[in-house]
Amino acid sequence: MMKHNSILNLDTDERMDVGTYLLEQINDYLTYIRGVRVSPELSVDAVAEHARRLSFEHPVSAREAINHILEGLKQYQVHTPHPRYFGLFNPRPNFMGIMADTITAAFNPQLAAWSHAPIAVEMENYVLKEIASKFGYLAEAADGTFTTGGAEANLTAVLTALVHRFPSYAKEGLRSLPTHPVMYASAESHHSLVKAARTCGLGTDSLRMIKTDSEMQLDVHALHHQIQVDRAAGYTPFLIFATGGTTGTGAIDPINEMANLAEREQLWLHVDAAYGGAAVFIPELRDLLRGIERADAITFDAHKWMSVPMGAGIYITRHKHILHKTFSITADYMPKEGADLDVIDPFTHSIQWSRRFIGLKVYLSLVTVGWEGYRSILQHQTEMGNRLRRELACSNWKVINDTALPVVCFTDSNTQSTFKSNFASFICQEILRSGLAWISVYEINKVPVLRACITNYDTTEEDIMVLMQLLNEARTKYLEEISERSEQNL
Repeated sequence: MMKHNSILNLDTDERMDVGTYLLEQINDYLTYIRGVRVSPELSVDAVAEHARRLSFEHPVSAREAINHILEGLKQYQVHTPHPRYFGLFNPRPNFMGIMADTITAAFNPQLAAWSHAPIAVEMENYVLKEIASKFGYLAEAADGTFTTGGAEANLTAVLTALVHRFPSYAKEGLRSLPTHPVMYASAESHHSLVKAARTCGLGTDSLRMIKTDSEMQLDVHALHHQIQVDRAAGYTPFLIFATGGTTGTGAIDPINEMANLAEREQLWLHVDAAYGGAAVFIPELRDLLRGIERADAITFDAHKWMSVPMGAGIYITRHKHILHKTFSITADYMPKEGADLDVIDPFTHSIQWSRRFIGLKVYLSLVTVGWEGYRSILQHQTEMGNRLRRELACSNWKVINDTALPVVCFTDSNTQSTFKSNFASFICQEILRSGLAWISVYEINKVPVLRACITNYDTTEEDIMVLMQLLNEARTKYLEEISERSEQNL
C-alpha cells in the first residue's frame, strides 16, 4: 500500500527523471520553436476533448501527465515565445526568468511577512529601488511593490491617489467624501482603468476619457478644459493618468506637460508605463518619457519589455509612506518575529496578502544580463521595428502610427480606401491561417489597420522578411478575389 507522504512527493530517482525529462522538453521547445505553428487551428470541441482526456478518477504517471500537457500546449495555444509572434506585449521569457519561477515554486517562500522570507523581500526591495532610480526617483524617497500585473498596479494607483487626496477614504470609504471624485486618462489608455474605477467603488462614470491629437497622444488642452468643467459642476478631480506607450499604437502622452498641469491643479499624476517604461533603460529613447520622474507614481511591467515570465507588474512611487497609509493593517495571526526590526511586512504594503516571490525572475535576469545587456536587447528590438517599417515602405504599405517604440500600425492606403470594409481583417486572417506568424487588427480613427509589434529578443531580419512575404501574398490574394467578384457581377 502506498504511503500517504509519497503520493504527492515522488522519490529521489523519480524526481530526477521527471525533472530532467521536463527540462529537456522545455529546451527542445525553445530551441526548435520556429518549427511550431504560431497560431493554432481553433476547435472548441477538440480543445475541450484534449483537456478532459485524462481522468481525475484514474491517475497516470508523472511523465504521461507531462506529455499530455505539453502536447496540448504545443497544439492549442498562440505561441507568444515564437520570434514571429508580432502581437501583444507577451515576449519570449528569458531562460533565467524561467529558472526563477522554478526556484520560487520549489522553495515556495511566503512573502506576506518579512520574517518568513526576509531574503526574498530584500531582493525585491533591491530590484524596486534600482528600477525606481532608472525612472529618476531618489532612492531614499522611492517605494514600491510587485504586483500580479499592470492591472493591479493601476488599481493600486487609484487607491493611493484617493488616500492622498482624501485621507478619510481609507477608513470611511466613499461615503465620507463631500463630492464625487473624478479622474482623467487618454482615450487610448489601457482598459484596466475601467476595472479599477469599478473595483474601488467610484464607478466608470468617474473616469473621464480625454481625446487624443493626431499623434494619438492625450490632448493637454482638452484635459485642462475638462478639469475646469468638472470643478464648475461640483466634482473633485484627484488623479491624472498618463500613458507611456499605449497598447494600440505605442503612443506616449506628453508627460512633462501633464506634470505641469497636475502641479498647477494639485492633482496626483500616475504614469502607466507598463510597456514603454523600459525606454528609460536606453539612453537614446530616454527622452521619450521626459518628465516621468515628476510623476507621483508609475506602473511598469517587467514581463513585457524585460522578457520575464508573466506576471511581474510593478508599482513604484516617490511618496515613501503612501503605500503604508493605503494598505496598513494588523492581524493577530501574522508572524511577529520581525516586530522589533525596522522592516515592512509586504501584506501591509499592497493589495495582496499571501503571494509568491514575484521579483525573483527580475532579480535573476538582472544579475545575469545586467543593465548593459538589457540596453542591447531593447536596442535590437527597436531596430527590428525600424527594419519592418522600411520593408513595409518598400512594398508600398503605409505606416500609420508615429512612435520610436517597435509597435507598427500599417495598411495599404490604396486598397484600404477602395475596399475598406474587410481588407485588414482579411490580411490578418490569412497570416494567422498560415501558422507562420501572428499579427492583429487595431482601429485608428475608426478605421481598422494592421498591427505588428516586436516583442521577442530573438526576432531576426529573416523573421521580418517572412512576415513581409506573407503580407504581400495575402494582399495579392485579396486583390485577386476582389477582381473575380467584380467580373462575376458584370
